[in-house]
Amino acid sequence: SERNKRTGNIGIRFKESVGINTGLLALGNVISILSDEKRRPSGHVPYRDSKLTRLLQDSLGGNSRTVMLACISPADANFEETLSTLKYASRARCIKNRPVVNRGSLVALRELQLEMYFGGSSMPP
Repeated sequence: SERNKRTGNIGIRFKESVGINTGLLALGNVISILSDEKRRPSGHVPYRDSKLTRLLQDSLGGNSRTVMLACISPADANFEETLSTLKYASRARCIKNRPVVNRGSLVALRELQLEMYFGGSSMPP
């Protein structure tokens, strides 16, 4: 996150940091809903609240495996940000996706490849 008091951002940089924080807030909301089994089945997941969550929609709640890296600092001055980052990562760790290989798609893809290769016929001569 961008701590504006700490970074001293002004002007365009301030607006950029507000946009970053808005995206991270929306991502935190999505992670909270997806990690809570009670809210997930019936709850609306607000992927469209930011560009960041829209881009990560398939990775967070879709048919994929996802890795999250948490960058933290051992410095005392960064304690609050490190703690919030670890809490964020801990919530993300609770998201349970069940990726499934789309075999039907692979068969259809292979048929199209054969059709292209053999010029309209899906079977070799």
